[in-house]
Amino acid sequence: MSLVLTSARYDLLETVRIPIALVGSAFFPAASMLFFVVPFAGDEPAGATFATASMLVFSVMVSNLFRYGIGVSEERAQPWEPYTRTLPAGPLPRFAGRLLSGLVIMLISLVPVVLIAALLTEATITPARFALASGAVFVTALPFALMGFAVGYALPSKAALVVCQLIFFPLAFGGGLMSAPGQAPGFVESLAPFLPTRGAAELMWASVGDYPPHPVALGMLAVWTVALGALAVWAYRRDEGRRFS
Repeated sequence: MSLVLTSARYDLLETVRIPIALVGSAFFPAASMLFFVVPFAGDEPAGATFATASMLVFSVMVSNLFRYGIGVSEERAQPWEPYTRTLPAGPLPRFAGRLLSGLVIMLISLVPVVLIAALLTEATITPARFALASGAVFVTALPFALMGFAVGYALPSKAALVVCQLIFFPLAFGGGLMSAPGQAPGFVESLAPFLPTRGAAELMWASVGDYPPHPVALGMLAVWTVALGALAVWAYRRDEGRRFS
């Protein structure tokens, strides 16, 4: 555990020294709140609450996908990363440390969304619902973190940047994050339950308000999590085999 905390501390210090990295992960969700949620749904309590939950999922996805997808691929090209793989501790401390530091950065990126919702909209939530939503945030972060790890270990940095950019918007739109529950275009509503973003969104909607989640969406979220975990492990072993065998 001490090695995990040391690795997480190293990652956090490295990120804090480049403050724009923190700003970047929070910009898109905060901007979406200001330009789409506040003027169109800010005056309606239920709509503002569900829209804020959608933006939280959007922020979780962007933070994890770009941090791990691009960050891991860039670290693989640095001398320090190959050196850490020669140490007798194994991959777990480094992997868990990255995940822990990423969760801290993710929580920081959620703060602007929550503040905008509290100060500029009529969104409401009870303390019990807030606790449920806080737990749901960590559950929804897992598949996108694993997706980022898979991209980061499988691709070089230039390719990882392009792939992350190509992935995040279709997942956000296709999962229905850009519209209220049940109000997306027909083809989106048909496709959405099979995407991880919709399962994550429905979990968040159910935690913040009176919304019955779709069983298919939640089931597919679990399937995506397992599949992306297997893909991340495969990408790591493939990278280790190609570079160190």
